[in-house]
Amino acid sequence: MSQPPSIADLRKNYERAELNEAASHADPLRQFAQWLNEAITAQVPEPNAMTLATVASNQRPSTRIVLVKGFDERGIVWFTNYDSRKGQELAGNPFAALQFHWVALERVVRIEGAVEKVSAQESDDYFNSRPLDSRIGAWASPQSQVITGRAVLVANAAKYGAKFLLQPPRPPHWGGYRLRPERWEFWQGRKSRLHDRLRYTLQADASWLRERLAP
Repeated sequence: MSQPPSIADLRKNYERAELNEAASHADPLRQFAQWLNEAITAQVPEPNAMTLATVASNQRPSTRIVLVKGFDERGIVWFTNYDSRKGQELAGNPFAALQFHWVALERVVRIEGAVEKVSAQESDDYFNSRPLDSRIGAWASPQSQVITGRAVLVANAAKYGAKFLLQPPRPPHWGGYRLRPERWEFWQGRKSRLHDRLRYTLQADASWLRERLAP
């Protein structure tokens, strides 16, 4: 029987684009908006998917994939269950890191900063824009808790669907978070592993210091 190739032998050449100081924006938010728009235009799968990293009280990190649902000068926004593992970890340590990986474009964006809950109105507005099944699902899933089987979720969905019909309110344990960036990094794959890395660090006067990092 033939053996699969060794993962140590897997190679990829990065030659699609470059990232230099002259062609990049001085404001990292503008650079992010440009790259996200290019990922959407290129029809990259799940262009708004990002890895969220949090740290528990025991100093052990954990990651999961969430979807960015908004961004502006205030920060990067996503929505989730506040009682989930990530919610509990953010309650104890309100700092996090985000990472976007657009494989087809050979690009990575990393963002670090403090995290806060968005306003109740922002959470209500987004919750009410979701499909009905998703709104019922927010009630049906005790996220991150142990359950005996999928039947629990199905039964909960039926129960809350019957209770709320077409107008489920936002659960008190569900809403948005906003990460306020203090550091950004933009990574563009380049030939010979001489990748481009630009880091933006927030300064005391609210300006951004842009620096090139060795790959």
